[in-house]
Amino acid sequence: MKKIAAVAGLVVLATSSVTAAFADGTGQQEVSQQQYDTLISQCRYANTGKARCRSAVREIYRVGRINNKLDCRTYSGVTVCGTLKLSRAEQQCLRDSTARGLLFRRAEVECYAFA
Repeated sequence: MKKIAAVAGLVVLATSSVTAAFADGTGQQEVSQQQYDTLISQCRYANTGKARCRSAVREIYRVGRINNKLDCRTYSGVTVCGTLKLSRAEQQCLRDSTARGLLFRRAEVECYAFA
């Protein structure tokens, strides 16, 4: 039961409409050009709206220095950064995948890109 609650809490975090960039009230986050390009390009997988995703990236991030606090990861040839906003189908995929033993971070990326 604790595992289910933990996964559910992580899913809520992953799908929150409040992004990590504004959580501390500082406004735009500075990221490297490569990180910014990754954030924009990962929007092609967004089942919650590609245009809205790109607009959010432009609003939240600006190009500057590398941001070592930005969570970037690559699984199955897909690189993503930051908090992913998952659709309901992707959330279900995430729950199913983690229940089968896939690590949360890997399942999150794979469900975001391939579900």
